[in-house]
Amino acid sequence: MLHLIAGRSRRLALVVLGLVVAALVAGVLTRSAHAQGAPAQGAPARLQFAYIANNDTIAVESIEQAAGVVRGSLAYRGQPRIDWEQQREPMQLAMRAYAAGAPMTAAPLQAFVFRVRGDSLQVEITANGATRTQSLPVAAGTVPLIGQSLMHAALVASFARAAGRPTLPVVLTNGAQKMEANVVFTGDTSVMTMSGLAVQTAWRAGLPLEVRVPAQGLRAVRMTGAPAPSAATGRYDYSAPTGAPYTAEAVTIPTSRGYTLAGTLTRPVRSARVPVVITISGSGPQERDSRLSGLVAGYAPFRDIADTLSRRGIAVLRYDDRGVGESGGAASRAQATSVDFADDVLSVVAWLRTRPDIDPARIMLAGHSEGGIIAPIAAVKDPRIHAIALLAGSSYDGRHILNYQVGNQVKALLAAPAGEATRAAGRARGLEGPALQQFMTDSIVNAMITSNAWTKYFADTDPKVMLRQVRQPVLVLQGDTDWQVTPEQADTIVATLRAAGNTRVTMQRFPATNHLLVPDPVGSPTGYGALKDVRVRKEVLGALADWVERIAR
Repeated sequence: MLHLIAGRSRRLALVVLGLVVAALVAGVLTRSAHAQGAPAQGAPARLQFAYIANNDTIAVESIEQAAGVVRGSLAYRGQPRIDWEQQREPMQLAMRAYAAGAPMTAAPLQAFVFRVRGDSLQVEITANGATRTQSLPVAAGTVPLIGQSLMHAALVASFARAAGRPTLPVVLTNGAQKMEANVVFTGDTSVMTMSGLAVQTAWRAGLPLEVRVPAQGLRAVRMTGAPAPSAATGRYDYSAPTGAPYTAEAVTIPTSRGYTLAGTLTRPVRSARVPVVITISGSGPQERDSRLSGLVAGYAPFRDIADTLSRRGIAVLRYDDRGVGESGGAASRAQATSVDFADDVLSVVAWLRTRPDIDPARIMLAGHSEGGIIAPIAAVKDPRIHAIALLAGSSYDGRHILNYQVGNQVKALLAAPAGEATRAAGRARGLEGPALQQFMTDSIVNAMITSNAWTKYFADTDPKVMLRQVRQPVLVLQGDTDWQVTPEQADTIVATLRAAGNTRVTMQRFPATNHLLVPDPVGSPTGYGALKDVRVRKEVLGALADWVERIAR
């Protein structure tokens, strides 16, 4: 469920952002009747909040309370709607996920029930008419937390305050990642930190009024009226721009695994068979444009790529990830790894080879971030794939990357005023300075690695092993201010390919360009929300298009 804010959320484009920070953004709103007093008489039974990034409303959520149960409904633009119901005694959380834009009367795609009993979390999952139950060991008093929902996080924080506990063990409903939430109240403002991210909440009459996440440029604002219907529930427009020299066709792609993938094929207007590029997204569940709704409003890199290449005579197939948007496979996503996502790519390749308007000998892949790990896997499995482009792809194993990214976040937290509660907790355990930073980093990374099959595969996998087996032409594009996949990894990719005998390798690095491949002289993920230009850098698009044209000849 978030690709940032969902627990990615889980693939590599925003490893910490998609696996920790994104979930943290959604898990840091705090609400406390204990600290702020009971809600005022006559307080509304139903509250509505707008999630705003870069002055763009990217989600809406409503909550209401009745008879000891709190209910919420959350819809991010273009993402599945999530309805939830929280019961405190006994601790139980029910969730239902609906297709994006589905009517309120529609049947859910999936349903979950989380029950905490002692030191065990029981999870009941219903999908496709079948129900199964999983069990996870947790600390006593653990509370399930919906990573995408600011309002549910507020409720969970209120549990900590009501119990008089400055820290509370939580487990994310997406990925079962376990962590601690720390809550500090000062007057009418609260700060909640989880694994390095601070969120400030303003309170009025015991209710949240506004929430700010400065590091992400995100805020949640209480509304007095109903939101516009299109604010969060509208579908993205995948059609071709007016006057474009190409068409945009909605397609459905079968797989051998019992579900279909939904996508958009942009194709130049010409009668001859054309070459095609398949785009492969990075970490976290992402729709076909690979947007970062909730983090970087307006960012749609695969739409930029499709428009550029299709204007140059190259078809582009971009698709909703497994279990996202209009694609099926949600039930299998929870335990899917990069290898499984490569199988989805191969299904797309096989389907394209059946089309009379596509040249089956000129099918290419372009993978961003974790897509740069997936593309080589697919290319090795299917040597007939013509070529691959790796956009900000990594050469380090996942544990190395997680240690680097989480370490940076922890360092920032400990250096900030909001990190005093964490520093104090560390001093109580005899940990300060570098020792505390290392302890926190190791604890978070170890928890992430053991949380699900994806993170374990990611942590244990060295991308260079697969790169040594790639025989197709390879393009490597890398931003020089990338903090998530550091620039030297591009050099290592090239050296690895050439050392293994692949001489058809092209690399280009771009100054003042971050992991998103957009202009950014600093490159820190904490500044993504403040970026003014969120289009993929034209030099990057040009380099990709020039290479594809040359290789496709």
